[in-house]
Amino acid sequence: MATTSIWRVKGWLGKVVIYAENPEKTANPKFYADRELTEQDGQELSDVIRYAVNSEKTQETSSEDGTPLHCFVSGINCSPATARDEMLAVKKRFGKEDGTVAYHGYQSFAPGEATPELAHEIGMKLAERLWGDRYQVIVATHLDKENHLHNHFVLNTVSFADGIKYHRTRKDYHEMQTVSDELCREYGLSVIEQPQQGRGKQYGEWRAEQEQRPTWRGLIRSDIDEAIRQSMTERQFLVALRKKGYAVKVGKDISVRPPGKERFVRLIRNFGEDYSIEQIRRRILSQTRAEKKPSEPTRQIIRIRLFGSLKKTRKITGFRALYVHYCYLLGIFPKNRPQQNRKRLHFLLREDLLKLDAITAETRLLVRNRIDTAEQLFSYHDEAQDKIAALTAERKQLYKLQRTAAVKSDPEKAAEVKAQITALSKELAALWTEVVLCNSIAERSGVIKEKIKAVREDEQPERKEKCDRTEQQKTAR
Repeated sequence: MATTSIWRVKGWLGKVVIYAENPEKTANPKFYADRELTEQDGQELSDVIRYAVNSEKTQETSSEDGTPLHCFVSGINCSPATARDEMLAVKKRFGKEDGTVAYHGYQSFAPGEATPELAHEIGMKLAERLWGDRYQVIVATHLDKENHLHNHFVLNTVSFADGIKYHRTRKDYHEMQTVSDELCREYGLSVIEQPQQGRGKQYGEWRAEQEQRPTWRGLIRSDIDEAIRQSMTERQFLVALRKKGYAVKVGKDISVRPPGKERFVRLIRNFGEDYSIEQIRRRILSQTRAEKKPSEPTRQIIRIRLFGSLKKTRKITGFRALYVHYCYLLGIFPKNRPQQNRKRLHFLLREDLLKLDAITAETRLLVRNRIDTAEQLFSYHDEAQDKIAALTAERKQLYKLQRTAAVKSDPEKAAEVKAQITALSKELAALWTEVVLCNSIAERSGVIKEKIKAVREDEQPERKEKCDRTEQQKTAR
């Protein structure tokens, strides 16, 4: 069984080809050793593709006898070593250098069904049948997970035969999956004979699911499943969705709009026939009883002994206070906080569960460097950029030194210069990461404030209602 998809890429063509031919993905994971050259370094080389297909980078040698191991990167109507130049030459010849620069596709195999050699062979035949008569394609088989083999395709948008641009349509999606299924049958692999109708997954969503990260549609589907489990009638189901903050429209299909969003999501189109009105009714009626809503967690009383005075304690403010509070709302900490509470978060907060790693990294930067104000943030940002400029100039001199005859003829000196370049590259990569984090903080901080404000406004009536019920119970006693 193999799933497929293809999407367009705008921007720098060299970066797409670097990713598809990344030796860390295409070398055998049982023998591959970590490389010191990062993607940022690769961008600074005079020919980015030369780095991607360099035999020293894309072939790993065995630790036993030093023989090179196979690397699964091939070209159709182009050479992997010069793919970018050849693709750009075709675009220039026909005067079509603007717009979409390439199409990026994938073909993913079921765990344990194929070997790397077989997966690459099937990927080559798929590309040949779909595009081999008119387009240039790079096929790379990624082995970053031993039980998860998948092919990547980088397709030039302009035909070398007649200059006509490739435009992906629904028919192309269907044809790609059909040809893939035919090849799987030829090679004795499993095929989904009656695939469920529904909207195809975007590559980002597919990757997130593979890495067990939450996704937009996953959050919506989780809420719908929970509302079904908590209902005994269709009316209760719709009420449960509205209590979660969704706007609901019922016609031939059910459409829902998450809180704080503008567009409705059609259930059948996005999640398949299992989420049609009829199937939802069947699922509700098949239940013997409704699932109870999660109760409030019991509060544990902890006694602590305080040394000093809370009045004299310096409180964090500004960016640090904002991010720390937001991390608490998201359930990132305390670490021992019950995970089931995340399901009860407001939708505006739950959507940021997709960005936990980025938010955590930004929080650590702020706390580690005691950054509270915009002035402190921009000052730190500018200092990092100044360091980057200085280190880049220093590394440039080392690159020049590395190319001199004196260094080339002295292996020890060459190794020393290479080690210095590697150390600078690592330091530059860390600084660039901090610059990106500073930019993200400047942009995200305003969004976080608005989200917290919106959540408080939405929860205020519910809190008032809860307080009123408590007062009524006290009065009744």
